[in-house]
Amino acid sequence: MPLRRLARVGMVFLSLLTVSHAVQAGGIGLGATRVIYPAGAPQTSLAINNSDEKSRFLIQSWVEDSTGNKTTEFVVTPPLFVVNPKGENTLRIMYVGKPLPTDRESVFWMNVKAIPSVDKNELQDKNVLQLAVLSRIKMFVRPANLDVSPVDAPSQLRFTRVGETAHIENPSPYYITLVNIYRSGKKLPNTMVPPKGSISIPLPAGTSGDLTYQTINDYGANTPKANGVLK
Repeated sequence: MPLRRLARVGMVFLSLLTVSHAVQAGGIGLGATRVIYPAGAPQTSLAINNSDEKSRFLIQSWVEDSTGNKTTEFVVTPPLFVVNPKGENTLRIMYVGKPLPTDRESVFWMNVKAIPSVDKNELQDKNVLQLAVLSRIKMFVRPANLDVSPVDAPSQLRFTRVGETAHIENPSPYYITLVNIYRSGKKLPNTMVPPKGSISIPLPAGTSGDLTYQTINDYGANTPKANGVLK
């Protein structure tokens, strides 16, 4: 690492050491762990709640595409607002972009940043670090009249062993998130398989047999454990 960069990192580290008080936006909660946006609907909504009894927070919201870049295909209102202690508000999310695929879901990221306010009296003779907390959840734009229900989609997954990887194929029109994937008692990384697509994940060394896994439903809950038979 160049000396100039080392010096810069060192200065940042020292400045953090001098901080005596940290304020976190820990009181902000979202009304869902994922957003399902019905394609063609004028808008959908997401609740924002502040459970803190004393702190106010500045809330900033925006949408990113599947690669993590900010997109103008959605309008979020209000994009910036203050939520009072024990207060709540509702974000309105509107799609204003070009038509999306009608035979499968499209995925985006909903971002909500909470920045805590600090009483000026608390700042006297104190070093205060304000830590903004970013909540980032998936947003799925779902076309109407898909030929499979989201509840039945996970049962269509197909598993194949290819060398030292598990190849997972998803013929359904939905994004399917797999969690708690195990083989021979060893955990594999969580993954999301795109609609009408596939993904490969490495198999842990020294394991054998099939997989067990769970998926995440529309409400953000884990489904019952299922078996993935590696063919």
